Amino acid sequence: MSEKSNVDFSSAYRLLHPMHTVLVSCVDKAGKPNVLPLAWAMPTSRDPAMVAISVAPSRYSHALIEETSEFVINLPTVDIIKETLACGRTSGKNRDKFAETGLTPLPARKVKAPIVKECIAHIECKLHSRFKTGDHTIFVGEIVEAYANKGVFTDTYDIDKAQMLYHLGGNVFATLDPKRYMP
Repeated sequence: MSEKSNVDFSSAYRLLHPMHTVLVSCVDKAGKPNVLPLAWAMPTSRDPAMVAISVAPSRYSHALIEETSEFVINLPTVDIIKETLACGRTSGKNRDKFAETGLTPLPARKVKAPIVKECIAHIECKLHSRFKTGDHTIFVGEIVEAYANKGVFTDTYDIDKAQMLYHLGGNVFATLDPKRYMP
C-alpha cells in the first residue's frame, strides 16, 4: 500500500475533482440574464428528476435564483473554456457577461432563465428547495425540461463528439480521453 499524505480540510473537497463544469444561467425579475460557472453540481433524485447546485451567497446569481426560483444548468465544452472562465471572473450585478464574452442567451423552453446557445446540453429547473451548508447554499432544482444537441447524447455522452470540461481546481481544467474502460 502507498504511503498516505494528509490533505488540509480547506482543500479536501478537491479530492472529489475533477468535477463536471457547468454554466448556470438565471435571470432577474426584470428579465436581465446572468451566467455563472460552477463545478459543484450533481443529480439528487431520478423520480422526481432533481439536481443540485452549490452557490456562495456572495454571488449575484445566488440572489437571482432566490428571487425567481429557477435556473438552467448548461453544459459547456472545451470550445468555450475562455468564455467559461471569464464568466467566473466578473460579477453580473453591474455587467452583462453574455455581451462581454460573446455567449448567446436564447429563450429556454419552460423557464424564464435563458439557455446558453454555445453549450451542448441544457437542464431547465424550478427551485424545489434550498438549504445553507456552511459558506454555500445548495439549491435543489426539479428538472422541468432537458435537451442536448443531436448526435451528442443518447443515454450517455458521445465523448468523441463532446469534449466536456472538468474542473481540477483553480483555473485548471481537463477533458476526458475518449478511451472507454469496462470491467
